[in-house]
This record gives sequence, structure tokens and C-alpha cells, in this order.
Amino acid sequence: MIRTYHLYKTYPGGSAALSDINIRVEKGEFVFVTGPSGAGKSTLLKLLFCQERPSQGQILVNGINVSKIKGGRIPMFRRHIGMIFQDFKLLNHITVFENIAFALEVLGYSEKEIKRRAWQALRLVGLHEKMDVFPLRLSGGEQQRVAIARALGKDPPLILADEPTGNLDPDLTADIINILILLNTKGTTVVVATHDTDLIQRYRKRVISLLGGRVIQQGTEKS
Repeated sequence: MIRTYHLYKTYPGGSAALSDINIRVEKGEFVFVTGPSGAGKSTLLKLLFCQERPSQGQILVNGINVSKIKGGRIPMFRRHIGMIFQDFKLLNHITVFENIAFALEVLGYSEKEIKRRAWQALRLVGLHEKMDVFPLRLSGGEQQRVAIARALGKDPPLILADEPTGNLDPDLTADIINILILLNTKGTTVVVATHDTDLIQRYRKRVISLLGGRVIQQGTEKS
């Protein structure tokens, strides 16, 4: 599902965010990418999502060479990836349902298909009864579930989650991770970037550890 080969990312001024990253994530895996602040976790996910371009190296996502995608093809590529952000990135002036519908409309789905996908996604995360509520009327955990539903509307084979529980208390954190695990059991590949070591120990999934922009561990899934 994901392969990187000698991947480097250097920002203007010579700051190296990633150096010689070689990782693989198989289809159907659930993987934590971990490391302290500044380790390169978010940068790696941005490169996988084609939100940024690598300075050197190759990235393959589902057989597509992300490093060589032309700008006009990026929206079609992202149609097959659900991206979940720590700060939700919801539009506060429209309802929960409209947030999900808007993301699908941008991708070119028909009105009928948008309604079907948005309803199914909200039902999966347990928020279908709050579809007409505005985001700021929701708790932080509910807003993150909306963000997950927005990602799920595309029915993507791959979900990338960048610190999705960073602003949540332990109970809400468990709710969010359990939703992602449920999706994983249905066949979705899930990659979660987190610095929460307690979370990693609790769920015992495969871990890719970064430090100073380099891979220091690429373990196997724990049973």
C-alpha cells in the first residue's frame, strides 16, 4: 500500500525534516508513526497525501508514484485517501452534514451520492442525529468524529491521521482510536501519527519510530 525509498525533505534554509526514510505499510495494516515533536511525523503524512513534495526519493501509494504526480491530478489521487487532522479543519459556518457534503462535492460526486455517503459516514461515527448541528456546538470529541466522517465519505482504502487524539482526554481518545480500528477490521489501511506512548502500548499495533527525521525502529505488529 505504501512504500518510500530514500525519502528526504529539506525546507528552505537547509532544515532537514526527513532523511533517508525507507518504510513499507502493507494493505490492511494499522500502523502508528511515533516520535517526539519535530521528529518528522507530520511531514511524512503530508508527503504521503501529496500536500508537500519530497526533496529527494520516491513515494509509492497504492502503486502510484506520488513523487511524480502532476498538480492537476492531485485531487483525483486524494480521492482515495482520507486525511484526518488534529485541529479538525471543519467549516464552522455550515452544519455537520454540509461539512461532509462539501468535501464530496469538491470531488465531483452527484447530489444523490453525496447524501448517501454523508449519511453513512455520520452513522458509522455515531453522529447521524446531529447532522444539522454546527461544529462549534459540538464537543471536541464530536468534532473529531465529524472529521473522521468527512474522511470516510470517500470510502477510501487508506486513512492518514495526524495526531487525531492530541487535543482529547483519555476516554475520547479511546473512542476515536476504536473507530479507526473498526475501519481497519473492514479492510481500510490506517496510519496514525502520534507522540502518545500510552496509546501505542495500549493498542499494540505495528510502530514506525522517528527521531530527528530518521527511522529508528520499524517493528512488527504485536499480538
